[in-house]
Amino acid sequence: MPLDQLLRGIWRHRMAVLAAAVLLFGLGTGIVLQLPRYYAAQAVIAPAETTGIATSSLLSPAPMLGGGLLDQRQGGHFAVYLDVLRSPEAAAMLARETGLLAHLTELRQAGTMGLLRRLLGLRIEADLDDAQSWLERNLAATPGIGTVTVTLTLTHRDRGAALEALQRLHALAEAKVKADLVELTRRRIGFIEQRLAAERDLFLRNALYEQLTQQQRSLLVAAADAAVAARLVSAPMVELRPSVPNRPLLILLLAVAAPLLALFGAACWVLLGLPAPRPRQAELPFHYRAGAD
Repeated sequence: MPLDQLLRGIWRHRMAVLAAAVLLFGLGTGIVLQLPRYYAAQAVIAPAETTGIATSSLLSPAPMLGGGLLDQRQGGHFAVYLDVLRSPEAAAMLARETGLLAHLTELRQAGTMGLLRRLLGLRIEADLDDAQSWLERNLAATPGIGTVTVTLTLTHRDRGAALEALQRLHALAEAKVKADLVELTRRRIGFIEQRLAAERDLFLRNALYEQLTQQQRSLLVAAADAAVAARLVSAPMVELRPSVPNRPLLILLLAVAAPLLALFGAACWVLLGLPAPRPRQAELPFHYRAGAD
């Protein structure tokens, strides 16, 4: 179908297109306004390079194609810290020390899905798997563009619970990394001391003493410094009003998408509704028509 015919067909259905756009926009706006709102608690962290123990190489100069801005992988104790935030241990801590399981149970028994679960005899009470899924879904770690900082964001329907959960997660991850580091350093010190007690070679004893000094320094720094994996650039804070999802942005996108969907539907209607053009009969040459007459 030629473009001009398609446009004329859409123009003939302009009132239906307008009504469909208004209907889609109203329906979408109603759904957006009914979505539950969440509070976002945020904290900005950075690798604890100042401790002298962190093995992260994010601050070291590297070629553009081999690292730097194009390589967002974390390393060292900071990478372990980020993994602990979403670990089953973190979910178990939230289930044990906060009201997360009660909150998830309340959500599971509310609404249409809760009624369906009760009718089908399905499980209502939330367990650790539900807590793990909630943590993976609501916790985000966003690396900064051109910096080594990472923004932690945790969303929750309750403002106080969002801040408390983020604070507890940060404390758990930092304590986990620190405990592992201290335990590893103590094992190394014990092994070096055993070697020193049995070693008689003076050269090897001097090397072992250097290793022992390094490990004792690491143990001293780990015991004295509160942050061995991640330093808080901005302490955990929570907003005063819920912002997730972003209702103004979603409504603005609906205002753009609804007319486009209506126009697309009208174009499909015109293309499917108009009959296919009939092929023209081939005209006979003039001398054939004259002979026939």
